[in-house]
Amino acid sequence: MHRVLLALGVGIEILGSASLKLSEGFTKIGYACLTLVCFGVAFFIMSLVVRTMPLGVAYSVWAGGGIAGVTLMGAVFIGQSLDGYAYIGIGLILAGTVVLNALSSAASG
Repeated sequence: MHRVLLALGVGIEILGSASLKLSEGFTKIGYACLTLVCFGVAFFIMSLVVRTMPLGVAYSVWAGGGIAGVTLMGAVFIGQSLDGYAYIGIGLILAGTVVLNALSSAASG
């Protein structure tokens, strides 16, 4: 269950990051409010996740998923360009997260 919550939290955090960009420095009130709500909900979810998952593991998934998700969303929806090195970096972030969760004993507790 904590993995589902973590994925949900990362998704909400990515939405919050996108709305932060769209708020144009908090000058667009609707997007500014969405940013605050998303980050508040995401952090609340993270607080639930770390009750049952080691903090380092949860945070690495949170940060890695957030970086990869926001970067890809920026490319797809906001028109930011990515070069080959950006895709390599995203791949390395995701690979590190998989190694930590699948192979490391830190993930078990």
